[in-house]
Amino acid sequence: MKKIAILGSTGSIGTSTLSICESFPERYQVVSLAAGTNLDVAFAQCHRWHPRVVSMATEQLATALASRLFDAGLTDIETVSGTAGTIHVATLPEVDFVVSAIVGVAGLEATYAAVCAGKAVGLANKECLVAAGELIIDAARRFNAPLLPIDSEHNAVHQCMRGGRASEVHQVWLTASGGPFRNTPLEQFAHITPAQALKHPTWVMGQRITIDSATMLNKGLEVIEACRLFDLPPAKVRVTIHPQSTVHSLVEFVDGSILGQISVTDMRLPILYALAYPERVPVEDKVPLTFDLAALSHLDFTPPDLHRFPCLRLAYEAAEQGGAHCIALNAADEVAVAAFLAGQIPFLGIPRTIEEVLAQTPDQHPASITGVLEADAAARACAQRVIAAGHAARTIALS
Repeated sequence: MKKIAILGSTGSIGTSTLSICESFPERYQVVSLAAGTNLDVAFAQCHRWHPRVVSMATEQLATALASRLFDAGLTDIETVSGTAGTIHVATLPEVDFVVSAIVGVAGLEATYAAVCAGKAVGLANKECLVAAGELIIDAARRFNAPLLPIDSEHNAVHQCMRGGRASEVHQVWLTASGGPFRNTPLEQFAHITPAQALKHPTWVMGQRITIDSATMLNKGLEVIEACRLFDLPPAKVRVTIHPQSTVHSLVEFVDGSILGQISVTDMRLPILYALAYPERVPVEDKVPLTFDLAALSHLDFTPPDLHRFPCLRLAYEAAEQGGAHCIALNAADEVAVAAFLAGQIPFLGIPRTIEEVLAQTPDQHPASITGVLEADAAARACAQRVIAAGHAARTIALS
C-alpha cells in the first residue's frame, strides 16, 4: 500500500490522481491533501478520503474548513494553512509519494521539502524544475529521492529511456501540437485576441497554459524541464510539431533507433505510471485507456518556426544560461500572459516582455529556495515595469 500526499488536490491533476486512487484502493491510500482556495471541493474530498491532514491557502479558509468538518463529525482531520501547511502535508513521515501539482511557484517550497525528506515525487508542476531545477535535482541526488515526471511529454521520455542506458541517448524529441496559430499568417499575429488564443485545437486546459501553448512558451519550459530531469544540454532536447498529439515524445539513441511513446490523451495514464513505477499496473476495465490504432493512420512531424514562435527561441536562450534566466523566463511569461488576457498588451507583447526582462536579468544561480523566490519576485516586478512603460506594446520581429 503506497501512501499518497497530493499538492493541488482540487485541480485537474489532483482530481485525476484521486480517480486513480479510487480505481486502485488496494494499492494507494490518500494520507494528506493541499487544497488551495476551493473550500467546497476540499470539504468533499475530506468527506470522501478522510485524509490525516488537509492544507488550505489561508488561515481563514482552514478555519472555515475545520468548522465544516466538525459539524460533519470529521474531527480527526487536521487542518493547516499557507506554505507551512503545504510543507507539512508533503513531509508527513508516513507519506511514500508526493504528487506536486500546485500551479506556479506556490508549490515550490513544499516540493523541495518533500525531496529533502527523501520522498518520491511525481512532478506535474513545470515551475518547480524551471525555477529551481538545479536545487531540486541536487537535493534528489543527495537524499536519494526519486523524481517521476507526470507531465505527459516527460513521462513519455522517461518510459522510452527504459529502452537503453542514459549514455546511449543521442537526443530527445518533445512533441507539440503547435497550438491554434501554427498555420496563421504572420501578418495576423499582431491582431490575435485572447478569445482566439484560448481556443486550443487539442486540449482543454487552464488559461495560462492555453496561452503558453499558443506562444509555444509551454514547450520552451518543457525543454528546460527535460534538460534537468534527464541531464541533457539544450541542444539535445528538440521540439517537433505533431498536430495529432498521438506520439507524446520520442528518444533517439546513438545507434539511430528511435523509441516513441503512444497512448490515449488521458492524464490518468502518466499519473498511474508515476505512482506505480517501476511496475506497470494492469488497468483492465478500471481505467479506459485502450488505444485506437486507427489514430496512427496519419502522423505529421515538422520543425517549429522560431520566427513564428519567438517564445520558444527565448526559452532555449534561457536554458543555455540557466539559473536566474530560467526563473525570469517563467515569471515574466506569467505576468505577460495575465496582462494579455486583461487586454493590457497585444499577443506579441508576451514575447516582447519576456525578451526585455531576460535582457535585464543578472547572470546568477540562486543557492537556496529563498534566493529563487527573490529572483522570481524581482523578475515579476521587472515585467510589470516593462508593461507599464509601454515597451511590451512594441512589435517583436517575426521574420
